[in-house]
Amino acid sequence: MSEPDDVWKVNRERDGEAQRFESNFPEYGAVGRAFAPVAGFGVTLRNFFRPTVTEQYPDKKTPAMPRYHGRHQLNRYADGLEKCIGCELCAWACPADAIYVEGDSNTEDAQYSPGERYGRVYQINYLRCIFCGLCIEACPTRALTMTNEYELAGPTREGLIYEKQDLLAPMQDAMLAAPHPMVPDTVDDDYYRGDVTAVVDSQIEWVRERRPDDPTLPENRDSDDRDADRAEARRG
Repeated sequence: MSEPDDVWKVNRERDGEAQRFESNFPEYGAVGRAFAPVAGFGVTLRNFFRPTVTEQYPDKKTPAMPRYHGRHQLNRYADGLEKCIGCELCAWACPADAIYVEGDSNTEDAQYSPGERYGRVYQINYLRCIFCGLCIEACPTRALTMTNEYELAGPTREGLIYEKQDLLAPMQDAMLAAPHPMVPDTVDDDYYRGDVTAVVDSQIEWVRERRPDDPTLPENRDSDDRDADRAEARRG
């Protein structure tokens, strides 16, 4: 085995002749060598006389880029059922161990998502999350996506552990809050393919019989809108 000195000698010599080291850096003239020690101040001097631009945050917020990875969101189908099936693949994919999921079984009286299972408990610890997006890649039903919301600071550590109710997407006008049955004569594959596009009357009747005060029922939604309009008129 060759000694280290022999190895260096082989690297320095080629064809029996010593190779002269040549630098790739340009050679400066006399003036360049004189100002070389303060050359780093060039950026400072270039910006010294430019106007100062101060970001007026939070009064004026700069919109994030469309594909920015912000706060997570648990999505719903068009009829209001939840997309999460409690499979826990997002938790397994998370490299920071920031997601905790507990699945449970749907029943006839408590159908929260299409199929057999739903996410009963869903937590994301934003003290650990690195916003890598691997969790949304692992989700088989596109239940978990990431929004552009980036304001996640809080006064307590507990407040940065988001629960399921904090992550669920807001109800749209035509949605009906779960639990309620699936659209008649459909299976979970119909939901996954996007064939279910609206709430049907049988689902509305089912909720009306069991939860007549549900705010997502059409009659209660209209009354809430009228109350909001009256309150806005009084403020005006």
